[in-house]
Amino acid sequence: MSKGGFSHSFLLIELIFEGSLKMSRDKLKQKLHSLIEPVVREHGLELVQLDYSSGGKAHLGIFIDKPGGVTIADCETISRSVSDVLDAYDPIPQSYLLEVSSPGLERPLTGERDFQRFQGEMVKLYTAEPVAGRRSFQGRLDGCEEGLVGLTLEHDEEIRIPLALITKAHLWFQP
Repeated sequence: MSKGGFSHSFLLIELIFEGSLKMSRDKLKQKLHSLIEPVVREHGLELVQLDYSSGGKAHLGIFIDKPGGVTIADCETISRSVSDVLDAYDPIPQSYLLEVSSPGLERPLTGERDFQRFQGEMVKLYTAEPVAGRRSFQGRLDGCEEGLVGLTLEHDEEIRIPLALITKAHLWFQP
């Protein structure tokens, strides 16, 4: 086999391997979500975000919320309950650090329900493609209807952004 052919074969094997790792990570995150979300909901809380990273020291971060905010006791309760479920099902193939916390002052907005719930709050959001010539927006959230997120920008400029184009959004804390 020529040197060029060998390197192409190696690259193809590497891409297949990386692709299968990503698929298995995605499946693991889906499995974790399906195990954890009902536990969080059972305690009257919302699962805002779940972060998992593997490697030398794996980390599972669970961000929870409720109207009025979460307490340390809420985090402790969820940590114990989730630990019990994860111990029973053992979905993570290595030791890991479990961290349960509130999403913080700049809480991520993850779906239409969040854009409705936090209407009137200041937010920052980013889009996959330019909207009105921009990909970054800051302003007062006017809600979400029919797949369009409404914002009032500076100088009372109003804009509607397709929810499907939003790649990241969070509350914007201004002291």
